[in-house]
Amino acid sequence: MYKKSIITGLMALTATYSFATTSSCGKVEIADMSWNSASIMAYTDKFILRYGFDCDAELIPGDSIPISNAMTEKGRPDIAPEMWSNAVQTLIDRGVAENSLRIAGKSYSDGGPEGFWVPKYMVDKNPSLATIEGIKKHAKDFPNPENASVSAFYGCPAGWGCQISSTNLFQALKLQESGFELINPGSSAALSGSLSRAYERKQPWFGYYWGPSAVLGKYDMVRVDFGSGVDKEHFINCISKEDCLEPKVTMYPSAVSYSVTTSAFAKRAPDAYTYLTKRTFTNAQMNALLAWMEENQADGQYAAENFLLNHQEIWSQWVSKDIKTKLEKALDKL
Repeated sequence: MYKKSIITGLMALTATYSFATTSSCGKVEIADMSWNSASIMAYTDKFILRYGFDCDAELIPGDSIPISNAMTEKGRPDIAPEMWSNAVQTLIDRGVAENSLRIAGKSYSDGGPEGFWVPKYMVDKNPSLATIEGIKKHAKDFPNPENASVSAFYGCPAGWGCQISSTNLFQALKLQESGFELINPGSSAALSGSLSRAYERKQPWFGYYWGPSAVLGKYDMVRVDFGSGVDKEHFINCISKEDCLEPKVTMYPSAVSYSVTTSAFAKRAPDAYTYLTKRTFTNAQMNALLAWMEENQADGQYAAENFLLNHQEIWSQWVSKDIKTKLEKALDKL
């Protein structure tokens, strides 16, 4: 019923604002990436730019590398809400150097956490499990469901870039010598499924995960401290490489995601660009949105509308009072 009312409201909004979206802001193309957090941001930006700044906003599907290339070489789309630096840093740097791209700000104020995690209920019973030394000492507390004679460590999904880093750190931490077997799930769903099953049954689980994600929004997890700090240079030059011959222990550096625009858009629509410099989420906020999205089987548009309707305390900090009033009137029609 709620979703139906949103769709009906959007039809009314389109009619009400059909003439308002042709202002000096003009047509704006926003990249709608293939992962959920980026889609939530894209639809959030679309709504705010359309009904707050009178832009003729539309979404363009795509992924990091092709979108980065298109923005640099063709000047479109105008906005990429969530561009992870570990995937396209070279392309972003080139675009900024050539004055074809601008970094409006960070998608997440606290970056994206990666690491090895255990459920909090295990740490509550044994606080030493918050450290890698405690994990190794109590390896038998993490039996492999398929072979109880060894302990289980769940690595990154097969074929992903993080499979390399999690494997190298598995070796650097000498987890095999402590009795662990490296399990590389065949997909993201397999990895999250293993964690979900364990958590719902209050069973042990130890493995790689990342944020923001629905899993970290739904389950209370503790990132294991390696006691090493972060050696970003070694992580970039060795841990993240397949040919890392002498991996050393380091925590994962926090990944940075940027909201990127074309320089032409920033010049053409300075007020809208200023909004993008302020639009940022925390990991905790996005984790909660992603968990809601999964639980309600929502798409990016539905999740963004839910966010805008129920979290004014967050988005109102990104816009002026006048824009806030315009958006509230638009939201009243949903």
